Amino acid sequence: MSIILFFIIVLSILLSLSLSFTLNMAGSFTKYQGLGNDFILVDNRKSTTPLYTPKDAEQLCNRNFGIGADGIIFALPGENGCDYTMRIYNSDGSEPQMCGNGIRCMAKFLMEIEGKKVGTEATYNIWTNAGKIIPKVTKNGLITVDMGEPILIPAKVPTTLAATKDGIAIDSSFEALGNQYKATCVSMGNPHAVIFVDSFESMNPPFATIGPIIENHPVFPQRVNAEFVQVLSKNHLKMKVWERGAGPTLACGTGACATVVAGVLTGRSERECIVSLPGGDLEIKWDQGNNKIYMTGPAEAVFKGTI
Repeated sequence: MSIILFFIIVLSILLSLSLSFTLNMAGSFTKYQGLGNDFILVDNRKSTTPLYTPKDAEQLCNRNFGIGADGIIFALPGENGCDYTMRIYNSDGSEPQMCGNGIRCMAKFLMEIEGKKVGTEATYNIWTNAGKIIPKVTKNGLITVDMGEPILIPAKVPTTLAATKDGIAIDSSFEALGNQYKATCVSMGNPHAVIFVDSFESMNPPFATIGPIIENHPVFPQRVNAEFVQVLSKNHLKMKVWERGAGPTLACGTGACATVVAGVLTGRSERECIVSLPGGDLEIKWDQGNNKIYMTGPAEAVFKGTI
């Protein structure tokens, strides 16, 4: 085989791979944000398999070399009697069970692809890896989501931290970077460690240092979303989150729900609270009658595009 023929064959293979990758990545999307927690929404209704791979998600979510987002969400055909199925890949390619801000964005996206007019109401039963979640888009554009019941048994969160009261890990102590922390552990279909602080400014080590350490701490076998919470009043909590698989984000809906649960369990808050996040406020209610948590907040389209 001549050298020229060899290079022609090699170039043909590389071109084929390049075209294959380009074709696999082709498609349209809408970018949405919920309190600054932003997502790429993809109409995936013709297939039960996500159109993009976790590796694709890493590239698409990259803020310098891609579209830029905290995650990519696929609207797939419904499972288990639900209208639709939600799958989500984080910006690092990992797949969480659920996302509170993301499901609000998905509800607005479903209205968009179904052709529903702005100002109309819509309710969806959406199947997730955390079970059925029910968002309702109201006439004023806000979305109230029935987030279901919190999971409090440590082994199911999961965490290896010991239960401290009533079989729940409430203000359970663990060590990180030589400091003692107290976490109340809650699962909203995904794991959360809620840590109350006097102020964010007084945190030592600071949020950006301790966040990834707690996310990957061995007491959380599936990693964890770490919430740091300042109590402003019994009805107003301020929260910063280090999200599992995404790092610092401007908001976390499931984290806000877990924060109110932890506030109630530790006697720091009432069952209805405003949770202020860097991207804005969420209204959270933990209903004492049915044990369900309801989250209300916005979701807005940012732009459309073609990959």
